[in-house]
Parts: sequence; structure tokens; C-alpha cells
Amino acid sequence: MSAVRQTWQVNLRYLRVLRRQPAYLGITLTQPIIWLLLFGALFKAVTQIPGFQGGSYVDFLTPGVVVMLAVSSAGWTGMSFIEDINAGVMDRVLVSPVWRGALNLGSVAYAMIVLLALALGAHYSNGVGGVLILILVAALLGAAFASLSNGIGMLARQRETLIGAVSLVLLPLTFLSSALMQQSLVPGWIRTVSKFNPVNWAVEAGRSAAMQKIDWGLVGSRVGLLAALVVLCAAFATRAFGSYQRSL
Repeated sequence: MSAVRQTWQVNLRYLRVLRRQPAYLGITLTQPIIWLLLFGALFKAVTQIPGFQGGSYVDFLTPGVVVMLAVSSAGWTGMSFIEDINAGVMDRVLVSPVWRGALNLGSVAYAMIVLLALALGAHYSNGVGGVLILILVAALLGAAFASLSNGIGMLARQRETLIGAVSLVLLPLTFLSSALMQQSLVPGWIRTVSKFNPVNWAVEAGRSAAMQKIDWGLVGSRVGLLAALVVLCAAFATRAFGSYQRSL
């Protein structure tokens, strides 16, 4: 069986599990709606601050919420691995000839909210192409964080550890990015940190592609950085399977 087919089969398994959890699916889809409506209303007056650029706050916020959804959803994928470990499923899977990378790649999936933002008045300046780039950078970031979550789940094997790790990383990375606030309006030290923040890479690229005049240099560099991060995180997750097997 090819690596692509193995990845697809693993993905189908996790999609079936998700289908049997309608409450979780409903919460996942409702969360970004709350973010968009709540933050959109709370920070609407930001557009009146001298120096703010970007038109309406919904236009500014939408790429940030899409990226936030990718990170928050992907961060919990490691829970499935922990459940498989506790149920003994993982041990049976690892004695099969399945490619270890497929176990990681096949577990990555999440939803988007582009149409909701459009209904609220968002203007996608560059049409479908810009939206596709926004989805691409969010997908790359989500894949990186899902791989990281899977690796931590395999090494920690405890829900509490994974919850603590995700909570520790998620909010700081979000608030140390331009997801909610224009970079020129935040303290200098936050602008410095954001240069090394993958969440900010995705937000900047997505906003430039979907909402502004496309800066291809910015978009290309950020896509390259995110792709490299995906490779590193996927390698970490794949090696975590070997570490788990050696500990048995």
C-alpha cells in the first residue's frame, strides 16, 4: 500500500471518529463564529486609532480568526493518539507495516470560516486566489501544530500534559501576533517577538493575500517558513513513534 493511500486510510478513520462526536464538531464550528462576532464588536473602535490601516476591522480580523481556528483545532489532535494508546489500538497499529508518517499526516483536519466572514461584510480584495492562499497558510500552520501535538501525545501519553502544553502555547502565540491588532500599534518588543512567531507568519501572509494588495515577497517567504516548520514538526512526530515503540 502506497504512503498516500495509507495516509488517506488513517484520515478516514479519524473522520469516522469525528462523525460520531457531533457535540465536538458543533463546538469546533461554533467557536470561530463567537470569535468573529465577539472580537469584531469588541475591537471595532480600533479602526479609529490614528495610524490604523486596513479598512474595516472585520477585514483585518478575518485572516487572524482563520489562523486561530487552525492552531486551536490542530493543537488537540494528539488527544486521539493518547486515546489509541490507552485503548491498546496504537500498539496493534505499530506492528503493522504502515508508514509512520501516515499516522501523523492522516490525523490532520479542521474547518474554515471564510464564508461567515463574507456574510459579515468582509471584502476579499484578491478574490478566490487570495482566499486559497489564506487557506493554504492556515493549513500549513495547522499541519505543523497537529504534528507537534501528535508527537507530544506519543511522548507524554497523558491528556493532562497535552492540555497543559497546548494551553501554554496557544494564547501567547496568538496575542504575540498581528491576529487581533496591527503591528504598528503594539509595543516594540512584541513586534520583535512576532518575527519568530509562526502564527504571525500565517496571519501576515493570509492578510496580504486575501485582504490587501498582495506582497508576493512576503507571501512567498512566509509560505516557505511554514513549509519548513511542517517538515520539522512532522519529523518530530514520526520519530516520536519510534521512541514510543522502544519504551514498550
